[in-house]
Amino acid sequence: MTHYQPRIVGAPNTLEYRVYIEDAVTKKVVSPFHDIPLYANADKTVLNMVVEIPRWTNAKLEISKEELFNPILQDTKKEKLRYVRNCFPHHGYIWNYGAFPQTWEDPTHIHPDTKCKGDKDPVDVCEIGELVGYPGQVKQVKILGTMALIDEGETDWKVICIDVNDPLAPKLNDIEDVEKHLPGLLRATNEWFRIYKIPDGKPENNFAFSGEAKNRKYATEVVQECNEAWKRLIVDNNLHTEQNIRVANATVDESPFKVAADDAAYAALPKSAPKPAHPVDPSIDKWFFLSGQPNL
Repeated sequence: MTHYQPRIVGAPNTLEYRVYIEDAVTKKVVSPFHDIPLYANADKTVLNMVVEIPRWTNAKLEISKEELFNPILQDTKKEKLRYVRNCFPHHGYIWNYGAFPQTWEDPTHIHPDTKCKGDKDPVDVCEIGELVGYPGQVKQVKILGTMALIDEGETDWKVICIDVNDPLAPKLNDIEDVEKHLPGLLRATNEWFRIYKIPDGKPENNFAFSGEAKNRKYATEVVQECNEAWKRLIVDNNLHTEQNIRVANATVDESPFKVAADDAAYAALPKSAPKPAHPVDPSIDKWFFLSGQPNL
């Protein structure tokens, strides 16, 4: 199995900060969206997950759909860096948050169960193991279930997973095991996604299925469907243009957008140049006290 490592450029908490992913052996940059395989074993029971946001942090980091080779960067609004606010009793993100590579929530497809189109992103992952990850880490995880957030009229799957190396992993095999061994986590996850935008002046988010977390089988099928959508994206000459998604990759042989290592654009990718993190405005530490009951 290929091992990966981050190539850090710039300082965290700046507009210039980028985390590229590279092959740990060849040091060649790969796309976390397109090159890292979704499945980490032949049985397709272990999946690769790219960590974007470590647990207990606030910076809203995400895989860029618009930049060459899709580095992780900090999202912005009106050219200002975005941070998730702390909604009591939570601090930052309450899991290692990231995405499945080689998946895509198709905005041209309306899901029959949610009655909403996809949100145009890779599938989101909440990894619930005990270790805090780091941006650009590639974890091997197993699926336990999923929630279906409806975000501004779009389906936004939140797949619950655990690192296969976590001490609890042998005991967690389906969604009901999460409540048994990590009581309260699913309820907290529901609440977190419902209220996290309220401090920014937006309404509560809603869920499909009345907020219920669907089981491992259902979640696995969702991920498979989104993998098929990605397979269409990576070969279609028009779809990526219509959706403004960069599909350059280093390893997908069937893709017309595969880029050779001697290509000028590939050679122009920045070298590793990490810098110390910039300070964060103290207002990001504020706690917001919000009322409301989980829709469970």
